[in-house]
Amino acid sequence: MGKVMDLKHNVIPDHVKKIHLTAVCGTAMGALACMLKEMGYEVTGSDHKVYPPMSDFLMEKGIQIFDGFNGDNLEYGPDLVVIGNAVSKNNPEAVKTREMGLPFCSMPQAVNRFAANGRKSVLVTGTHGKTTTSSMMAWILYEADLDPGFMIGGILKNFNSNYRLGNGPYMAIEGDEYDTAFFDKEPKFLHYDPHIAILTSVEFDHADIFKDFEHVRSAFDKFISGISERSTLIAYDGDRAVQDLIQNRRCRILTYGKNRDSIWRLGNVSVDPPWSIFDVEHNGKSFGTLRTGLMGEHNLLNALSVIAASDSLGIERGIIQRAFENFKNVKRRQEIRGVKNGITVMDDFAHHPTAVRETIKAVKPFYPEGRLIAVFEPRTNTSMRNVFQDIYPSSFDHADVICIRKPPLLEKIPEGERFSSGKLVEDLKKRNRDAYYFPDTDAMLEFLVQTAAEGDVVLIMSNGGFDNIHKRLLEAL
Repeated sequence: MGKVMDLKHNVIPDHVKKIHLTAVCGTAMGALACMLKEMGYEVTGSDHKVYPPMSDFLMEKGIQIFDGFNGDNLEYGPDLVVIGNAVSKNNPEAVKTREMGLPFCSMPQAVNRFAANGRKSVLVTGTHGKTTTSSMMAWILYEADLDPGFMIGGILKNFNSNYRLGNGPYMAIEGDEYDTAFFDKEPKFLHYDPHIAILTSVEFDHADIFKDFEHVRSAFDKFISGISERSTLIAYDGDRAVQDLIQNRRCRILTYGKNRDSIWRLGNVSVDPPWSIFDVEHNGKSFGTLRTGLMGEHNLLNALSVIAASDSLGIERGIIQRAFENFKNVKRRQEIRGVKNGITVMDDFAHHPTAVRETIKAVKPFYPEGRLIAVFEPRTNTSMRNVFQDIYPSSFDHADVICIRKPPLLEKIPEGERFSSGKLVEDLKKRNRDAYYFPDTDAMLEFLVQTAAEGDVVLIMSNGGFDNIHKRLLEAL
């Protein structure tokens, strides 16, 4: 039988040539497959109903893809099977792996062993802002001619990719708190030994994995406990849970945020579209004034954490300033999908109440002439549950018009735990908000075409494809 892999026991074979990835079409698994191919390994992959764009991308890279999970896909005898976290122990390939006695591991274990091995990792963790923050980190390392590798959960527009192998000493990694694999229910970030770690926030999320906030907190506690005394943790000062967690730790700690006694502090902020301009203080002295195309204080705080990490790595101030001006953000993060008849259609990944609130608050000052029409589709395993039912209403306070869709996959959630979009709209109206409920995307599109006017921005928030609403709205306008 195949052993449950644990890097501490160094079970991944020393001599690996052929690697198979089960569930290869996910963002991270696809990136790993491409990295392994670039490193010279023979790579195959499989997925349930192989789907583009990842399937096309992988085939262009010369990676053989099997459509569907089947034990026969492993008959050629790979030296290692990497099993994605969506794969169950009863998956035909997981069963075949054990029957054949093939070595297997999880995605983060493979990243550690092959891509990050011998390099210093800069790991970004936290409930919010991981993708944008790790993307900024990767870009600054690149601008500093440090030839970084990176593996991030979104497509960086500067590279048009979510991964880069690189040959330099550093690797930027988005450290996810979601579980690792069916044989390892611990968070993915526990597999990394960071040279520098950034911790942006600790809130309750992933209700399908974590029981409650204390369960989430314990995962981050375990992560911080494992950071060595030679490493640096950069921690946000505006989150009480983060501040509690960093007490009496063996690693070096740098705080950042708005508190006067923090080592890195966000000073004056102004908006001059398309720029956010912000002052940075280091140990009470001016570090400089920077500008970025990113919107919102939450993004400037994320930028501040990256400035702290970059300075710790000895990157010059001028390079940091230039990198922020050239940073093009990540797809699906405040991404303008198009402008028609003076109406801006923007796509954002926000789904947690905090992210929804901060995103709306961030976008509003950049469009002072028109209204902000907030469009929200709850579709994550957490947002489709009623855990945040009473918290969501206040998240929309800065929007002028609010459109809420019924969750599209509600039957996946037990009846007594289901989120109600109708109740959210009722609660918004009690707060005197101009809010509307929609049973489906077609009804919402019809309303938006009739309602949106020149100068308005339609901010569409969902972590899914949302029935291609962005493209359809632009065409209808």
